[in-house]
Amino acid sequence: MSAPVLRQLRAEWTKFRTVRGWVIGLGAAALVTVVVGVLSAQTSHATCPGQRPDQPCTGPRAPGGQAVTDSFYFVHRPLADHGGLTVRVTSLTGSPAPWAKTGILVKAGTQQGSSYAALMVTAAHGVRLQHDFTHDTAGAPGAVSAASPRWLRLTRSGATLTGEESTDGTHWTAVGTARLTGLPSASAPVQAGLFTTSPPLTEASRQRYGGVNSTDQATRATGTFDHVTLNGGATEGAWRGEQIGGDIAGETAGPSGYREQSDGSFTVSGTGDIAPNVGGPSAGGGETIERSLLGTFTGLIVVIVIGTTFITAEYRRGLIRTTLTASPRRGRALAAKAVVIGAVTFAAALPAAAAAVLLGKWLVRPNGFTFPVTALTQVRVIAGTAALLALCAVLALAVGAALRRSVAAVTAVFAATVVPYLLATGSVLPEGPARWLLRITPAAGFAIQQNMPRYGWVDSTYTPAFGYFPLPPWGGLAVLAAWTAAALCVASVLLRRRDV
Repeated sequence: MSAPVLRQLRAEWTKFRTVRGWVIGLGAAALVTVVVGVLSAQTSHATCPGQRPDQPCTGPRAPGGQAVTDSFYFVHRPLADHGGLTVRVTSLTGSPAPWAKTGILVKAGTQQGSSYAALMVTAAHGVRLQHDFTHDTAGAPGAVSAASPRWLRLTRSGATLTGEESTDGTHWTAVGTARLTGLPSASAPVQAGLFTTSPPLTEASRQRYGGVNSTDQATRATGTFDHVTLNGGATEGAWRGEQIGGDIAGETAGPSGYREQSDGSFTVSGTGDIAPNVGGPSAGGGETIERSLLGTFTGLIVVIVIGTTFITAEYRRGLIRTTLTASPRRGRALAAKAVVIGAVTFAAALPAAAAAVLLGKWLVRPNGFTFPVTALTQVRVIAGTAALLALCAVLALAVGAALRRSVAAVTAVFAATVVPYLLATGSVLPEGPARWLLRITPAAGFAIQQNMPRYGWVDSTYTPAFGYFPLPPWGGLAVLAAWTAAALCVASVLLRRRDV
């Protein structure tokens, strides 16, 4: 880096640190980010279905640590290290949920969250092989009925499960293979058998001031099986029926349970789901780590004001002439200001975001739970929040340089960032316009804070009102960065062409 550039950066840094109001303001923005997030986490309290109100909602965890829903009716027997289960499914009835499912399942145990592989027929998505909650492989499409039954076979060889399907029980087609890391040792049996479950049906969203208000209706499905064969290392014994997890539908949708007929056929009725917990209206009492970052909005307002006045104060006091006399290359002077305000904002926001997230998780623990995320995702959310604030500070600087008026610039940046976010996520706009706002405005940058993934086999309300952005995290931040770069280019052109 050349000496003139270093001198320019040093001069802008000196300006910033010698103005007490800017330094105090940036510290206040960091502090409010932490305080508001901590207060939000401290007031969080939720319980899970089936638990007493004074008990915190902990929720089952998958072998990989994810929060999951693990509730179904299971008719099972032990299965040794090598063996298999074959059935014919003749119907799946009783539930309007497209992801109602029935089939065969091998599970490490009957504890919620334990490792499993399931080969199933679904109400509207054909045959699927799913394992350990976050893995899904599609088989043949089509519904099952007495006129069009489906044979299913799940074979275990140690920790490897192979799923196959057939229309006639003679010609088999492989659906996929699952390798389960959570199964017990070869000498210990696992549980294998028939299952049925049906997730809550998300009803059509009701418009309220143009927004979204989703409700869930519990459902129950019934699967019918015959030609049930458990062999190749299966231990002897009677079938055992068991409700895994809570019965979320109660008696309103009929009882869960199973019946074995004299001809060897089974009917199994169940409710719930075997899937990742994705938050939204069916969050089960959990909180996402974004809740700890609610203070970002308050801190953002302070950052916008500081970024704007970092340039408009010089216009107001006539000091811009001194700055441009010392640095005749006006574009470089603006770039130096952008580097300084972006760097100091990032440096202040990074520890603030980290403290808010870590303290928030610690405070939520006694009252509920925070959906677990990987360390890499947590780093992305924290660093991304700091980058979000830094980019908004630079955007404010650029708009301030273009408009030369503090009030006008602050209003413009606030209207471009905070207002679209509030309109899109606050049940004010319909879903379509809300998604477009979060695609094309600088508010898209807030996508960097999202950490709950979508799963195609989990029905939920994946809308901005429930924290789901239409762009991926880095894609949303890239939109904000593009707006910031464009604003800097416009400001640089205007700064060169206009008199000071």
